[in-house]
Amino acid sequence: MADNSAVRHYLLFAAAWTRVAWQYRASVLLLAVGQFLATGLDIAVIGVLFTRVPHLAGFGLAEVGFLFGTSCTAFAISNMLFGTLERVGERIRDGSLDVMLVRPVGLLVQVATDGFSPRRLGGIVQGVGVLGLSLAGLDVPWTTGRVLLVATMVICGVGVFSAVWIAGAAFQFVVEQAAEAMNAVTYGGSFLTQYPMSIYGRDGMRLLTFLVPLAFLNWQPALYVLDKPDPLGLPSLFRFASPLVAAVLLALAAAAWRAGLRHYRSTGS
Repeated sequence: MADNSAVRHYLLFAAAWTRVAWQYRASVLLLAVGQFLATGLDIAVIGVLFTRVPHLAGFGLAEVGFLFGTSCTAFAISNMLFGTLERVGERIRDGSLDVMLVRPVGLLVQVATDGFSPRRLGGIVQGVGVLGLSLAGLDVPWTTGRVLLVATMVICGVGVFSAVWIAGAAFQFVVEQAAEAMNAVTYGGSFLTQYPMSIYGRDGMRLLTFLVPLAFLNWQPALYVLDKPDPLGLPSLFRFASPLVAAVLLALAAAAWRAGLRHYRSTGS
């Protein structure tokens, strides 16, 4: 019941902020187009790269586009849902977090929807577009399992990135000026997962698999979809571990958020 209530409150708050933002339609549309074009620069870099080399670590243009599309789509959705959590530290410093705490709505929902804007749809449209084009260009036998795994990649990717946003926000209860470090992890993680992880070497792949498990966002399942061998020789079950990893990370992030909130002391302002 509590989860249903949180979802309902989230949708209500998001709708209210969207109505506010839509009063300035030209601004929203321009910002959405700007975000679309900014993401387009990353795509242009990949296009230029493939004018020089036919493959990148054994991956063709459509295959790299597949990694880019899944990562970009998952990140853009999580950014729209939880991207405003990066402002928790700012809320703590100006005392406005205390105002949110006295409201009969969960703090996480309030902060996540604070300033919610449809302008972030530009990144989602870009990611979905690249993903669709790459899927059309892939030369793989499309079985039911592969189709379901592609959908699972995006959903679990949203879960992984959302966990990072929430954990980063929780960290700001301890270090208020941590927004820059949080952005380095979130945006940096998105960048790292846009390319074949084999380009980072064996040590880099181990780091992104066992320490910072971004490999489960799209790399491991993509190896199955694209019928590629794992450079680390890991068991085939790793290809299907994304739901478990996303669930564990979300649980840990939620625990970190609750711990941070319990130890929060009002600024007194």
